[in-house]
Amino acid sequence: MNGFNGLGLHLGNLHLLSDAKTRSTSAENFDGAKGRGGMATEGTGAGCARDLGVGWKVSPSVELQPGATFAMADIDGPGAIQHIWLTCSPNNWRNLILRFYWDGEAEPSVEVPLGDFFCNGWCERSNVNSLPIAVNPAGGMNSYWTMPFRKHARLTVENRSVKPVILYYQVTYTLTDVPDDAAYFHAQWRRSNPLPYKDVHTLLDGVTGKGHYVGTYIAWQVNNTGWWGEGEIKFFLDGDKEYPTICGTGTEDYFGGAWNFEHPYGEYGSFSTAYLGMPQVIKPDGLYKSQQRFGMYRWHVMDPIRFESDLRVTIQALGWRSEGRYLPLQDDIASVSYWYQSEPHAPHPALPDPDGLEVI
Repeated sequence: MNGFNGLGLHLGNLHLLSDAKTRSTSAENFDGAKGRGGMATEGTGAGCARDLGVGWKVSPSVELQPGATFAMADIDGPGAIQHIWLTCSPNNWRNLILRFYWDGEAEPSVEVPLGDFFCNGWCERSNVNSLPIAVNPAGGMNSYWTMPFRKHARLTVENRSVKPVILYYQVTYTLTDVPDDAAYFHAQWRRSNPLPYKDVHTLLDGVTGKGHYVGTYIAWQVNNTGWWGEGEIKFFLDGDKEYPTICGTGTEDYFGGAWNFEHPYGEYGSFSTAYLGMPQVIKPDGLYKSQQRFGMYRWHVMDPIRFESDLRVTIQALGWRSEGRYLPLQDDIASVSYWYQSEPHAPHPALPDPDGLEVI
């Protein structure tokens, strides 16, 4: 194997051979078994394939009933998830809950509404052109986060809506040895709606163990007029209490922009790059859409935030008031934090009910 275990490739090692085995689950091969794809005799495409028969896109998707939980992947390891692609109607993105479980754990390591996980928290399509997350026309959602597991991986979707949902998906993974120092992938969703006056939005808290923080997505609704992004992000590491080890200088600074994201003059400049972006700017329409909404991501791929024992992450919401003073804002802020850590992990805070998840 030439020292390469098959967890992932980049251009520098793409030429190396490996004993890793590539497999994939989808509605055409639910368990990813070798030589068992495209054998369905019934499914959501059966009517369309009635003249062609088996092998002709008989089962391209699944229908999730209200309240049902479906396993997109249920895999014995060792190995690693390498790519997830899926798509469904945008109006369901907050009502579909992704949960990923590693090595038989009872509590999920990932628990996030589907749209937010893919940097689309407003239930409106927005293209994302980044390294670990890509969202392409018209709502094709892709994750390239490497997610190793040693014994077992289970990836589920819960339908919390009151209507059936059609879901197309494919989970591609490798079966290979996992190094002893490989950490487990985690992601957590939180919302402050509205953020209490003079409070901070907590992106992550209660994390214990050793690991590294690798990304932030925020869906931010501004409830005041004027600029809203003066607030600082803060990383409290390894016993930090009142004051953090890492403190940012402003919201747009953290997401890789500057000077209010204003470009050209008088407009927000949306952008989407490998590691940083504000791909979504939703403007008021003068009728029903009364607030400005933004979607922003920041991937710490080249600069992971390392922690030895514990981690807490917060961000302020600050605008301006008279006489050059800061104004603490009371905005609607929903966030996803992405990180790797050793297990066990602390349970995620309970997700709110459908009303608490809803984009309103």
